[in-house]
Amino acid sequence: MSQLKTTTLKGMMWSTVEKFSTQGISFFFTIILARLLSPSDYGIIAMMSIFFAICQTFIDSGFANALIRKIDRTEKDKATIFYFNIIVGIICYGIIFILAPYIAQFYNIPTLKPLARILGLNLILQSFCIIQQVELTCKINFKMQAKISLIAVTASGTVGLCLAYKGLGVWSLAIQSLTQTTIRTILLWILVRWSPREKFSKESFHYLFSYGSRLLMSSLLDTIYKNIYPLVIGKFYTPAQLGTYSRALHFGQFPSSTFTGILQRVSFPVLSTIQNETERLKNNYIKFLKLSTFLIFPMMLLLVALAKPLVLFLLTDKWNGVIPLLQILCFSLMWYPVHAINLNLLQVKGRSDLFLRLEIIKKCVGVAILIITLPRGITAMCYGMVVSSYLSLTINTYYTGKLISIGFFKQMQFLLPIFLNSLIMCLITWGLTHIIQSYLLQLIICGTLGVVYYVVSNILIKSPELKEILSIMRKK
Repeated sequence: MSQLKTTTLKGMMWSTVEKFSTQGISFFFTIILARLLSPSDYGIIAMMSIFFAICQTFIDSGFANALIRKIDRTEKDKATIFYFNIIVGIICYGIIFILAPYIAQFYNIPTLKPLARILGLNLILQSFCIIQQVELTCKINFKMQAKISLIAVTASGTVGLCLAYKGLGVWSLAIQSLTQTTIRTILLWILVRWSPREKFSKESFHYLFSYGSRLLMSSLLDTIYKNIYPLVIGKFYTPAQLGTYSRALHFGQFPSSTFTGILQRVSFPVLSTIQNETERLKNNYIKFLKLSTFLIFPMMLLLVALAKPLVLFLLTDKWNGVIPLLQILCFSLMWYPVHAINLNLLQVKGRSDLFLRLEIIKKCVGVAILIITLPRGITAMCYGMVVSSYLSLTINTYYTGKLISIGFFKQMQFLLPIFLNSLIMCLITWGLTHIIQSYLLQLIICGTLGVVYYVVSNILIKSPELKEILSIMRKK
């Protein structure tokens, strides 16, 4: 194998281990906590998501990707971003501290005031470790990140569980979050062993900001848009309804966002190394696109088929409202890896201006759909998210077609067979759940048969994606 392919496979493997082990353990603790806590507890935490997400976007400011993309990055560049992140983190916490009473007043929930001030400490802690994360990502060293994340999630989950058993309710979720960030920050500093050796440089700042500023605006738009749903649901509906929506989104994002995160972390540094080799870039782009959907499409559509037994078996009847929302959201979330690869290409090619332009167009479309669906209920809003996702797909692929001649129709030509085969698997699995009564047996038997169908069908049609994955498994 070539050095690039070996590095990519190794990075993909350890990134997958980190993401799925971390998210898997987090998911385990979430299931137990959801049995102990109420939908309202999760709804109260979700109400603050937009404020912290915006602050975190400012802390990163697009500099992380700017550093990763810069081939000749220096210690002066890293030190500059390090100092900048800390200053922004402190400022963001100050803003949250001041706004806390107004946030509580906006939702008419007094508990939000102390909660916001405690959770805001995460912003300062996170600002201290961005460069350490960049160091590991540039080296495609996801093995160490896997170890750090695993320790942090396990320890914080245990803390949250103990507090929930003691009856602390929503505070168990808040302290769990703060514990995870604290442990992760400490471990990154101990294990990465990076510290600033240069002073803040105006020259480095201006160079990196010229690229990162557009990514900042793009990320800010995306962050506000993604979190505007919890904001409006929390304002116009009850905390319990918001908690139900947030759990449905969490279940759907477990496979989708986890795999998308893996893909973005690995594909961006890998594609950046061949950004000036058009043919190699094009071939690797297609490979990332096909392999990602080959895995994520069946995962998401299997989740659609098994949503009812999964929710009722794991979370009990009090979370019954999650089922229809989860099934709808899966048809939106399944396209996340495709969005990610298309947007990564624009960053790799240094076209953050196009990246920003696309984000503005997509968010205008999304907000219009939100305004139309908001009065019609949360279910209608979820359907609107599906429509928005498909429209965004056509928009995202426009410049991909311009840059490397792989536009919307060529991408659909690659992806449609994978989608249709996954959909057949979904229908077969869903049909089988009506034959078996036990929720546990539905998950085990129907889920297994669905996977067996997908694997066997791809063997019969001699799927090149399955061949590639088996080749990777044999080599590893």
